Amino acid sequence: MDKILIGIYDEHILLQEGIEKLLNETKDFEVVLKANSKDYLLEYLPKVLMHVLIINIHSLKPSMQNLLIQINSQFPKIKVLALSAYDDEEIVLRTIKAGAKGFLAKDTERNQLAEAVFTLRNGHDYYSNSITHILLNKYINKLKINSDSIDMSSLSIREVEILKLWGNSYGNKEIADRLFISIRTVESHKNHIMQKLNLKTTIDLIKFAIKNNIIEI
Repeated sequence: MDKILIGIYDEHILLQEGIEKLLNETKDFEVVLKANSKDYLLEYLPKVLMHVLIINIHSLKPSMQNLLIQINSQFPKIKVLALSAYDDEEIVLRTIKAGAKGFLAKDTERNQLAEAVFTLRNGHDYYSNSITHILLNKYINKLKINSDSIDMSSLSIREVEILKLWGNSYGNKEIADRLFISIRTVESHKNHIMQKLNLKTTIDLIKFAIKNNIIEI
């Protein structure tokens, strides 16, 4: 397969080199741009073919948020993967709304970096586990029902119970133990939940919530 061309933006050169070293462990990756200033990044983005841009977010100041919006608007084919030591809910939501297609927080392991790059290159979003649970839990707790949103009334009481536990980071076995049902039954309920909400994955659920302002910032 053709190599996945990657750019790295990090104000700290040492961290930038560390990310590059991790990426170089995968033969399908090629780092084609490294930038430690916004001006340098914006100057070379139009000149360099790139599939994924990794941005290390140390704090989401307005300038960083505007940069994400600008990249998403001017270079829609480049998929932005945000890295952050923080999993603060507000930072996560604002980063995704600004255009990031992936978000890796402090719970990320080294193999997940490669997995995220492959996933974004294949046209899908990617969030680390803690981010998925933050957003899913936010969705469940702040869901608003109106004529334009998904009808949650179609879910049974048991399905709502499972959805809440799922959003609070419980795994299938933990849910099964708490509700005194089998793991297979939990999986079956999850499938029914997604079918009733007309969604294929938890990422679809999260994206729907953000798009429709069910998750509020």
